[in-house]
Amino acid sequence: MVRMMWFAFGLVGVGIAYQLAAGLAVRRFFAYSPAPAVAAESVTLLKPLYGDEPRLAQNLASFLAQDYDASVQMVCGVNTPQDAAVDAVASLRAAHPGADIALTTGPVQPAANGKVANLCAMMPAAKHDILILSDSDMVVGADYIARITAALAQPGVGAVSCLFTGRGDAGFWSRLGAAMISFQGTPNVVFAAHHGLARPCMGSTIALRRDTLEAIGGFERLRDVLADDYAIGEAVAALGLRVAIPPMLLVHAGTEGSLAELWRHFLRWAVTIRDLNRAGHVGSVVTQPLPLALLVGLFTPTGWGLALVALGARILLAREMRRAAGRACAPLWMVPLGDCLGFIVFLASLTARRIDWRGETLTMTTKGRITPTMDNT
Repeated sequence: MVRMMWFAFGLVGVGIAYQLAAGLAVRRFFAYSPAPAVAAESVTLLKPLYGDEPRLAQNLASFLAQDYDASVQMVCGVNTPQDAAVDAVASLRAAHPGADIALTTGPVQPAANGKVANLCAMMPAAKHDILILSDSDMVVGADYIARITAALAQPGVGAVSCLFTGRGDAGFWSRLGAAMISFQGTPNVVFAAHHGLARPCMGSTIALRRDTLEAIGGFERLRDVLADDYAIGEAVAALGLRVAIPPMLLVHAGTEGSLAELWRHFLRWAVTIRDLNRAGHVGSVVTQPLPLALLVGLFTPTGWGLALVALGARILLAREMRRAAGRACAPLWMVPLGDCLGFIVFLASLTARRIDWRGETLTMTTKGRITPTMDNT
């Protein structure tokens, strides 16, 4: 028992030190100068959509309100003509009559990953060589395309991806999700990227040239892969190219209107990471000092003191993320609540085999691959 207690103290101590190191990494990462400006080239934005979301048309409009000197095409795609997102695209077209906005509605070839099936159907409508894929719930600033294309033009770069913080558009639970993204997930990715411990490639943005996409086998090769963004990054790296992460933060809108939705979203993320890097995922327990200290506090009063120190370190990191983002992201009082929920998600992800993705239950197989779960009822 004594040895277990000392081990727990050690985990909490390492976790507190990690929070301070992550805060320093965040400050240094976002202090880097952006890539130099380059000659503007025409760009196609790929926006796979599924269902209606709060402020969807406004979020899409941020990708059109760009300070960029070349042509910008937006290709929106849904898997069926009846998808509710079609109305948002109609509103977008009405509000931006001069914009080049295409909409595809299939047909869709069978695929376990519905987003990838959508992208395969969208590609014939894409006009330009530079392709910028991003999730429907992302919001960007007016310099987004200019900075992405500048990063893509740098020597040795095969793709560009972006970090993001949360906003929360659907009430309390989405705001809590914004806190978990902004103050847990993204700082961990910054730390890993800054120290060369990972090659992040995220659905927030994946920009690459058409010939690079063709060289890695196109979207078709990802039909049964859950983490299609990660797979694209690894395939680009296999070509001897790197995925650049510019020092900028996008905004993740956040649409979770209930605890159940929030749970399903974060469990899917956690299970995906676990299946791609099990050892790293298990080891990430050291990035969660506050819930660990609270558990220690159940056995010894010393744990409560450690919890206060851990909370202080977490608040410092959250404030650093706010500074980098230039906005609040989420209330600081949500940090301990988000940490505790995140820890429960982490524990559940260690054994979960099924996940929910956009209303469909999927079963994890191997190496991040998925199959639709058959309903045996």
